Amino acid sequence: MPLTSEFDEGIKEHKTDAMIEVLRTVLMESPSNILVVGCGSGAEAGGLARAFGATTIGIDIESEFKFDHAAAYPATLKMMDARKLEFPDATFDLVYSFHALEHIPDPKKALSEMSRVLRPNSAYLIGTPNKSRLVGYLGSPTSFNNKILWNINDLKMRLLGRWNNEAGAHAGFTATELHKLCAQFFGGAPRSVSDLYYRALYHRHRTAVDVLIRTRLKAILYPCVYVAGHRLP
Repeated sequence: MPLTSEFDEGIKEHKTDAMIEVLRTVLMESPSNILVVGCGSGAEAGGLARAFGATTIGIDIESEFKFDHAAAYPATLKMMDARKLEFPDATFDLVYSFHALEHIPDPKKALSEMSRVLRPNSAYLIGTPNKSRLVGYLGSPTSFNNKILWNINDLKMRLLGRWNNEAGAHAGFTATELHKLCAQFFGGAPRSVSDLYYRALYHRHRTAVDVLIRTRLKAILYPCVYVAGHRLP
């Protein structure tokens, strides 16, 4: 494996570890059946399967990603449209979607499907880019040049008034938008877990993250937002 690929995988694994730490604070009990919506290569689904000892299925549709079944082990990876999940009602006790919703046409349909296949009182965690961010991609496993180009493209889309997912900007959602969407489709009182995630991800710089939280600059400096909760019966 090339050195750059090893570096990329290291970043992804670190992010997955941070999200697993967040999940342990959200879950009322360890999940036995997990669905990962927008699994990409599948490595993240594999990390969740191993961490919780759970039967895990990762789904994705045609994209830039190629399934890596070895990295995903013991999770099972399937090609599937998130808007038409091929599972019976109440199949899973954890639904997890990390940076996929902004790529899905009709994200409300995808959320409706995620809710349908989630058992009552079971947990979900949804994360997307923060639409209010000043800059993005800082922690992305890509080259410095790509990060500059992607941020320039984001600025261009903002200036053109096309800063939305429908226009292909992959802008994501604001924290408020994502919170409202999760409340609409899962019910109950969704909980922002962005602070927990960034504290876990940057645990060596916890003081700096805490300052960011207290000054409320997180609203524009967090590159992504994360919401968790439990589906109402």
